[in-house]
Amino acid sequence: MKTRVEDWGLIPYEQAWGRQAGYFEALLLAKQAGQGYVNRIIFCEHPHVYTLGRSGKEGNMLLSEEQLRRIGATYYHIDRGGDITYHGPGQQVCYPILNLEDFGLGLKEYVHLLEEAAICVCASYGIEAGRVDKATGVWLEGDTPRARKICAIGVRSSHFVTMHGLALNVNTDLRYFSYIHPCGFVDKGVTSLQKELGREVPMEEVRWLLEVALQELLS
Repeated sequence: MKTRVEDWGLIPYEQAWGRQAGYFEALLLAKQAGQGYVNRIIFCEHPHVYTLGRSGKEGNMLLSEEQLRRIGATYYHIDRGGDITYHGPGQQVCYPILNLEDFGLGLKEYVHLLEEAAICVCASYGIEAGRVDKATGVWLEGDTPRARKICAIGVRSSHFVTMHGLALNVNTDLRYFSYIHPCGFVDKGVTSLQKELGREVPMEEVRWLLEVALQELLS
């Protein structure tokens, strides 16, 4: 089943959250009413922002409100799973808003699929990425002391309808991760395609690779 793809460009987090919540609720209501609906995959980037998931610990944010203002970042408590993460320019964010039943997927399989899509993108650049037990997302050298996360994943699901999704570090300013315990970890690092390759990577290229991987895995 094909999905509708939208590219929102650079968009403030609060605005994107509201738009995807609208799509999510509309799909959920249409599904429950037996009416037509559209599955969507949304791509975007955000200005500097930190988001804390439902199960997150407030202590994993290391900055005060004044310090947040000083670095030009905002902070939101949101309705996805997972702990705290950072979004910013140069990071490819993807929000699939899907009825998983259309694709024969359960929630665990869906999260695995999102991870696989990011692993495929990394492989396109010759980077070997994988998973870490009990640590959702995509990692490099995950089972070693050099473990570092390249893609964070956090989703919300209701009646097998999803929102939120993944954030793949492409040309991300990694200094912003030093102000938090990313995803609640204090002993693991973060990385980006740019850091691993030693060069800037075209965002449009990554977006296209990610779209291709997601469409293939969903079909």
